[in-house]
Amino acid sequence: MPYMDRFHRTCGFLDIEDAQSGRFLRRYFILDKQANYLVWYMDNPQNLPPNTGPVGSLKLTYISKVGTAPVKQKAKMTFCFVINALSQRYILQASDQEDLQGWVEALNAASKITVPRPGCTPLSETGSTGPAEKNTPVPYKMEIIGGVVVQTPLNQNGGECPDVKLTESVPHTSLQPSPSYIP
Repeated sequence: MPYMDRFHRTCGFLDIEDAQSGRFLRRYFILDKQANYLVWYMDNPQNLPPNTGPVGSLKLTYISKVGTAPVKQKAKMTFCFVINALSQRYILQASDQEDLQGWVEALNAASKITVPRPGCTPLSETGSTGPAEKNTPVPYKMEIIGGVVVQTPLNQNGGECPDVKLTESVPHTSLQPSPSYIP
């Protein structure tokens, strides 16, 4: 079962498939969300000599999917899961079903990409708690109404601002046929 160390990192032993031999090698994994890396060592770093580096590492932003391995893929191996990252697959084996679920959930949570929703930005990101300044970008909704582009500013909750005047964009000039065009 993965556990949290004193630095709030998910740690534990897993078996990783060696790409050259196809055998599984026992390694100690550390999922460090702060450093944005999954690293693995020959043994627990506390048991290794000082300044011993990791055997391998994977940046969390490179992970596209983590899921259990299909039975067809690893018929003889149980409790396997796959990490897909940058067109490369890492096949790992946990010691039991609980360990497997713990690692898959932790890796999925750590590699999840979160996109902020409009209107949900913290006040520290906008730089001002008062009325919007001229240099501060204001979120808006753009619509085409009657052939005219209309920009409607949005408030922090995602709704339209009722007291803001709408402005129309400059209409396009009419198109002229090319002089080389012969009807």
